[in-house]
Parts: sequence; structure tokens; C-alpha cells
Amino acid sequence: MTNPRTYGDELAVVTVTYSPGETLQRFIDTLDKATQRPVRVILADNGSQDGAPQRAAQQHDHVEFVPTGGNLGYGGGANRGVAALGSEHGWVVIANPDLEWGAGSLDELIAAAGRWPRGGAFGPLITEPNGEVYPSARLLPSIGRGVGHAAFVKIWPGNPWTRAYRQSESGRSERTAGWLSGSCLLMRREAFDSVDGFDPRYFMYFEDVDLGDRLGKAGWLNVYVPSAEIMHIGGASTSKASKRMLTEHHRSAYRYLADRYQGLKWAPLRLALKIGLTLRAKIQAR
Repeated sequence: MTNPRTYGDELAVVTVTYSPGETLQRFIDTLDKATQRPVRVILADNGSQDGAPQRAAQQHDHVEFVPTGGNLGYGGGANRGVAALGSEHGWVVIANPDLEWGAGSLDELIAAAGRWPRGGAFGPLITEPNGEVYPSARLLPSIGRGVGHAAFVKIWPGNPWTRAYRQSESGRSERTAGWLSGSCLLMRREAFDSVDGFDPRYFMYFEDVDLGDRLGKAGWLNVYVPSAEIMHIGGASTSKASKRMLTEHHRSAYRYLADRYQGLKWAPLRLALKIGLTLRAKIQAR
């Protein structure tokens, strides 16, 4: 076994781009108020056609354009971006390019890391443009919670399975969670290394659920830090891909659960999950 790599204390931000449009500039501009530290920004680009990432790198000395070589999905792209960083960067923020950073948000996350020495991932409070808080710190999905949430969330949003899964009654307290939204994560880089980063088999969706689960199994904590706040704007690339996103969401949900219920005895369950999730995807696509 090789010894764990030793990292410095510098901060970097990795964002995965795929024709992000104008939101990328807001991402970069508002990052200035998120921390007092110098920040290196890596644009891990999955094949943008709009030129926005290339322009951003040309206009800002602290921003670097890193082509991934193809459309690797979110987790695969993030892994390439992290791999492009030097060992001086011991703190890595992995974030969507369609975010607006709240004042001091990254400094708040790093301060929380000092309070949680076994914290591997730290997630902020995430709001939508209308002010609604997104449930970004959740329990790990189980078969019972997962089926109840999937079956009833559209017709009965306040059902007990969804409330439990989303930790709806936990309030805005700093606490541990089963997993944190991958739309914005501060990672202790040694924790990221210890689980080999994101599983690249997840093209989009559930890569953050899987990461949170594997971090927990490796002895790290996923910590929700609501004193740090960001806003998710919603980007150009995701607005064009709703049908594919729906398909990938259900495909990734199956992969996550199938990985955790392996072997012959669970074969009937995996078959039932595959049929149920395929039907649910088709119904929602209509």
C-alpha cells in the first residue's frame, strides 16, 4: 500500500462545464466575495460549443481551461479537474458552473472543516432564485425510503418517506448527513483521494449520493454547513437536456441500488427495481 499523499493548505475550485452560457461569468465574478483566500479555478470542460469556458480562461489569470477529452459526465469531469491540481491544493470545491456565491460562503465552509476534523465533504445551504431552500443534505436512500419517495413525491410531496429522506424537519443546523448535493462541495482532498473520487460510471445524478456513501464507509463525515450560502441559478446546458436527464436519473438510481444489493438472492429485487424505475421514467417523460 502506498502512503497517502500530503497536501498543502491552498484552495481550488473545480467546475465541470458543457456550454455553460452567461452563468459562468456570474460564477467567477461572485467567487471573489466568497473567500478572502486566493483561489485557483479549474474549468473541466466536457466539450463546450459556446466558447464561454475558453473566454473565461483568457480573461482571468486565476482560471484555467482543462479539456477532459470528451463528455465524461459530471463525476468523470470533476475527477479530471481535481487531477489537474498540484499538491499545494489541499482544499477543493467541486461545483456546478451555474451558481452565485454568497459572501464569505467558502470561508464558512473552511471554518467548519476546522470544527469537524473527520469531515471529508462540506456542503452549504443552497437556495433557488425564488428564495426557496433546496434540500441538499439528505439521508442515504434505502429501499423503503427510496420506493416511498419515488412513488409519492409528485402526488404527495409531504409524505413521510420524502420528509425523512430529505431531512425536512432537521432545520438549518450544522450537522452530519448521509450525503450532500454535488452541486457545491468543499472536499478535504485526502478524503477525496481515499475513495478515488467520483465513480465515473454515473454520467449524471447519484454520483454525489454514491460519493457520500463511500466517504462514510471510509470513516469520513459529510457535514452540512447552512451558515455558508449559495444560490443555484440554473444553467443553459441543463435546460436543453430534460428528457435525457430524466432517463439518466432513473438509470443512475438503479445503478446505485443494484450496487448495494448484489448477489443471487437479491436478483428478484434488482429486477423489480429495474422494471419499476423504467416505467416511472416513461411515465414522467410524458
